[in-house]
Amino acid sequence: MTTLAFIPSPSQGIWYLGPLPIRGYALCIILGIIAAVWIGDRRWRQRGGSAGAVGDVAIWAVPFGLVGGRLYHVLSDPELYFAAGKNPVTALYIWRGGLGIWGAIALGALGAYIGCRRRGLKFRAYADALAPGIVLAQAIGRWGNWFNQELYGKPTKLPWGLKIDTEHRGQLPVSMQDEETFHPTFLYESLWCLGVAAVVIWAERRFRLGYGRAFALYVMAYTVGRVWIEYLRVDTANAFFGVRLNVFTCVIVFLLAAAYFVIVGKRHPGREDDVEPCPDDEDLDSVPDGEADLAAVPADHAEDEATGPSASVEAEAATDEPTKPDQRT
Repeated sequence: MTTLAFIPSPSQGIWYLGPLPIRGYALCIILGIIAAVWIGDRRWRQRGGSAGAVGDVAIWAVPFGLVGGRLYHVLSDPELYFAAGKNPVTALYIWRGGLGIWGAIALGALGAYIGCRRRGLKFRAYADALAPGIVLAQAIGRWGNWFNQELYGKPTKLPWGLKIDTEHRGQLPVSMQDEETFHPTFLYESLWCLGVAAVVIWAERRFRLGYGRAFALYVMAYTVGRVWIEYLRVDTANAFFGVRLNVFTCVIVFLLAAAYFVIVGKRHPGREDDVEPCPDDEDLDSVPDGEADLAAVPADHAEDEATGPSASVEAEAATDEPTKPDQRT
C-alpha cells in the first residue's frame, strides 16, 4: 500500500565547509543551547538578576550537561559501542547523536550549582528562570533526530507518518523492514516540549512559583509526555519486565519532582524576594558581628552607640564641677 502523504526525511544530515563537516544534529543542539541561555537571561533580569549572570553559569552547566547526556546514553545502551564488532572509541563521537536527557539534566544541574556558587546566585531561582528555556532547547534539539533519521516510532499510515530511508532501518525487526512510514516521535516530543514551556510560563505567573517549583513542574510535565512517546519508539533499548528503561526512569523522576513541588510549596508558597545577594549584605557579611551592627546604625547616632552610657555620665560630671581659681602668680 502506498502512503499518499508523509513527512519526508532530509536528503542529507551533514554538509561540508571545506574539510570541516557541519552536522544537522550538532546545529540543533547548538541552537537549542543558544535559545535556552537567551530566554533564561531575559527571565533572570525580569526577576531582578544582573545581565550576563545566566551566561556565566551556563559556561559550567552546558559542558556538564553534554557529558552527562552522553554518559547516560552510553550506559543505557552499551551494546551500541561495546558489543562484539563495535568500536568503543565511537562512544566519544557525541556529534553523531546520542544524548540522554536525564544524564544531561543531572550533571547539567551539578554544573549550574557550581556556577551559581561561584557567581553568588540563588540556585533554585536560577533553575526556575531556565526551566522554559531548557524544555525549548529540547524541542529544538529533537530535530537533530530527524536529520539523523533515528529514534522514530512504529509503522503508521497516518498522513504525518515519517518516511525513513532504507539505510536507516537497521534497528527495525524483519517484520517492519518493508514498511514505508513511521511515527515521527521526534516531532511528537518537540511539540510536547513546546506545550510544556507554555504551561510552565503560565503556571509560574499565575501561582508565583518559586524556590525551584517551576523547574519541578517542567520535569513533571515532560516525564508524562515522554512515557507515552517511549511506547511508540522501536529503537533498541534496555528493558525490565518488558518495560523500557526510560519509562522506569520517568516514573521515578516524576515522583521525586512531585514530592519536591508539594513539600516546598508548603514551606515557600510564594517566590523569592531577590535572586542575587544585595551588595550591602555582602559588605556586612565581611565585617565582624559587632562591627556589622554598628555599621547598620545611622551616622548621626553612631557616636552615641560607640561611647555608651559611661561617656554621658562623665560629661555630666564635668559640667557640675565648680571652676577653680587661677593659681598662677
